[in-house]
Amino acid sequence: MKKAIMLTAALLLTLVAQAGPFPEITIGELKSAIASKQVTLLDVNGTDSWKAGHIPGAVDYRTSQANLAAVLPKDKSALVVAYCGGPKCGAYAAAAKAAKDLGYTNVKHLSAGISGWKSAGEKADSGN
Repeated sequence: MKKAIMLTAALLLTLVAQAGPFPEITIGELKSAIASKQVTLLDVNGTDSWKAGHIPGAVDYRTSQANLAAVLPKDKSALVVAYCGGPKCGAYAAAAKAAKDLGYTNVKHLSAGISGWKSAGEKADSGN
């Protein structure tokens, strides 16, 4: 019994460590937020990648980084979602942390990233 408890505790610690400092949002949850215009999306893949294809409505973080407060909503409790290339990409954390540092309290991470978004058959916008 003691072994089982220790194994369970170790597993939980591993899951918490992998979750990162920002809660996850699923593609389905994000689609709902986009449809209801209740989200600001920060694409952290770089300008060339953003131009090639980004989630509709996403802001190119690289070009907005210096003036991030101007692209984020006035409501600090509004949903802000950062994403990058996919599940193994950690670049999203810079944008998520920047939003949090500006006082935003509802910052999430789409770990599926743009690759997961496209793999799920969702539309990506391109161009400027």
